[in-house]
Amino acid sequence: MSPTDILPLKNTFSPADQGELAGNVREAFESGTPLYPIGGGTSLDFGLPAKAPGNGLSLAKINRVIDYPARDMTVTVEAGLSMQALADLLATERQRLPIDVPRPAEATIGGVIAANWNGPRRYGQGSVRDHVIGIHAVDGRGMPFKGGGRVVKNVAGYDFCKLLTGSLGTLGVITQVTFKLKPIPEQSVLVGCNLPDLDMAEKVLASLVRSEATPAAIELAAGPAWEQESALQPLGKAGVSSVYLLVGLEGNAAEVEYMIHQLTSEWRALGAPPPLAIGEGATLWKALAEFPASGQSPLSLKAAVVPSGVTAMIAAARQLDPQCSLQAHAGNGTVFIKLATFPAQGLSRALVGQLQPVATAHSGNLIVLSNPSGAEMTHQSVWGAIDAPLDVMSVVKRKFDPKDILNRGRFVYV
Repeated sequence: MSPTDILPLKNTFSPADQGELAGNVREAFESGTPLYPIGGGTSLDFGLPAKAPGNGLSLAKINRVIDYPARDMTVTVEAGLSMQALADLLATERQRLPIDVPRPAEATIGGVIAANWNGPRRYGQGSVRDHVIGIHAVDGRGMPFKGGGRVVKNVAGYDFCKLLTGSLGTLGVITQVTFKLKPIPEQSVLVGCNLPDLDMAEKVLASLVRSEATPAAIELAAGPAWEQESALQPLGKAGVSSVYLLVGLEGNAAEVEYMIHQLTSEWRALGAPPPLAIGEGATLWKALAEFPASGQSPLSLKAAVVPSGVTAMIAAARQLDPQCSLQAHAGNGTVFIKLATFPAQGLSRALVGQLQPVATAHSGNLIVLSNPSGAEMTHQSVWGAIDAPLDVMSVVKRKFDPKDILNRGRFVYV
């Protein structure tokens, strides 16, 4: 879908640089007209539906590589650059930004940061906010500001990098970013097994906390969406209660071989199947990154809980919809849920009455990633229960965007 199918746009501006963009924002501030920042358009259905007519602000032309001192293992790029273009550039120096996102050829740097997308490698490599060391943006008055810098050891000033990460473009329009990078490992493999039930999954997950192996990713996958995945066929046919456990291992050949040996010994001691190397590892890595945005689901959800609450969250989702498809970044406590059918009892009852209490019981929350029907999209159903920090967030919002022109009505602010 195009931005005009999702957002109530009157016009769309496509500035060529930060100066022109700041001018567009200043004009919107003076007139009080809402502005909707647009990157690659891959997450426009994330958040509350926009209701106030306004103008789009495309970052498509703000996509230059500013500086790439490869020996310093940092890169500075404009926010409209796609994640795939950045990956291709870094690969020439055997480096990477280890953030896996859906549709990387379309997803832009600024959009990934604003939506706080993190993929399977977050467990071993850190989140997107861990890699942002410098940022430039324009606030809701059209005033440029920046934080951090182009060197890793930079602690001067307020940490705008973390503030803007996950703000959904409501505090400022990100225009330029500096990342710290990682080398591409010699080997990157996935090993896995088919576990009979969530009780066994919980035992194996708990053992990974104490394991001598150091995984880059720990994933659980289950449901119809995974049953036809060819890379998983060697692990055996999935049962009604079973779940695939997939562990990413990265390093040199000796390190990877050692970790596979360790996992084999540890899992056998628990009575679990030994890890099997996935022959189509690259294909499966991609499938794991794409799952949150792939396919058609009448309702897609994301739970963020403590890691020990992952299996409880999966069990609750299965109770609500036995045919749902699931993926969990189990080492971090993130669970993606794709329902096969829209809840018969309605969105609010299903989430507020069944799933959100489970997330809360495990120190987390539950949000709506996508709801094509648009039904019952209230603050509580989309963003879960918002407690005391909302007051602080609202004060910060007014400081950066006093007329509420940036992504008006789409984020947690009431």
